Amino acid sequence: MQLMTESPSMLDFEQSEGQAMVAQMVKDFGEKFIRPDMMKWDESQEFPIEVFRRMGKLGLMGVLVPAEYGGAGLGYMEYVTAIVEISRIDGSIGLSMAAHNSLCTNHILQFATEEQKQRYLPKLATGEWIGAWGLTEPNTGSDAGNMRTVARKEGDHYILNGTKNFITHGKSGDVIVVIVRTGEAGDSHGMSSFIIEKGTPGFTSGRKENKLGMRASETAELIFSDCKVHKSQMMGQVGDGFIQSLKVLDGGRISIAALSLGIAQGAFDAALHYSKERHQFNKPISTFQGISFKLADMATKIEAARLLTYRAAELKNLGKSVNKESAMAKLFASEVAVDVANEGVQIFGGYGYTKDFPAEKYYRDAKLCTIGEGTSEIQKLVISRSILK
Repeated sequence: MQLMTESPSMLDFEQSEGQAMVAQMVKDFGEKFIRPDMMKWDESQEFPIEVFRRMGKLGLMGVLVPAEYGGAGLGYMEYVTAIVEISRIDGSIGLSMAAHNSLCTNHILQFATEEQKQRYLPKLATGEWIGAWGLTEPNTGSDAGNMRTVARKEGDHYILNGTKNFITHGKSGDVIVVIVRTGEAGDSHGMSSFIIEKGTPGFTSGRKENKLGMRASETAELIFSDCKVHKSQMMGQVGDGFIQSLKVLDGGRISIAALSLGIAQGAFDAALHYSKERHQFNKPISTFQGISFKLADMATKIEAARLLTYRAAELKNLGKSVNKESAMAKLFASEVAVDVANEGVQIFGGYGYTKDFPAEKYYRDAKLCTIGEGTSEIQKLVISRSILK
């Protein structure tokens, strides 16, 4: 599906040639390298880092990064398409791809110096290095302005102390973009962002979370104990970190909407196929109104989520503000993913509650979409503030 550039409100339901090529490439890759092992990774909570190295060779770890830095140089339409197709197979891989691209890599792309870009983007874009992004803390989730991880200036260095949690790739990440407090708590200009490399003295990883879903996407703590970082590792000026983060999250929410859309589509595809194969009373259960109406509702919600998601992506491509639109897409698509996955389990019946069928994994994975990168309640806050200006 491609939005018409002359009017973002008008919709063309045909994929562009570029999107179609990306979709087929990602689908082929997923069927070969993800689907055969995804339940093994889910059970063991293994982060399949070699899969991401392979994705890097295809340009999927630097979709938005210009070719001059080793990236694919594509736009948000192709990026959304790639995440949707990956997430139709495994939401865990889609989540990690989104976190690497939209948060860590995109933060550096948007706000780093040329020297910083030259150092980090080529390795991130090719998958040689895995990226992480640290904002959330144990006591400050949505209330990021009151974070307790601080950076104290000492000459040409900053000394970092504190803990971040729920960080995707917290253990395996080679490069971490971390936002810490350099001013007063609650001051939107009291936080700054730093690029920190794995192995920096005073920087370690902590506990890895044991999660309900998205289990192949690693989530862990970051611990800073008198971590000494040179001032050249800061992005932008002192106090820019939180404002940068809000801009990064605007784009990140589009990727979570795409993740949600992919999970919903995967859950729907599985339920539709099963409803045609499963017979009761000598006919497919899809012929019963109770099931067919469920499928109709699921398909309609998915299509509405698709429109919101691709509209936000096209506005982002056009360089327009997407604060409200990305929040709407993320809010709606994530809630749709939960609803569709829930109905998918219902259509599978007892088999939907077993790990022999795909419905239960979509069900477990979907819930994270309503929480990560801002809860549904925070999205409503963002939307309401925008419309009440």
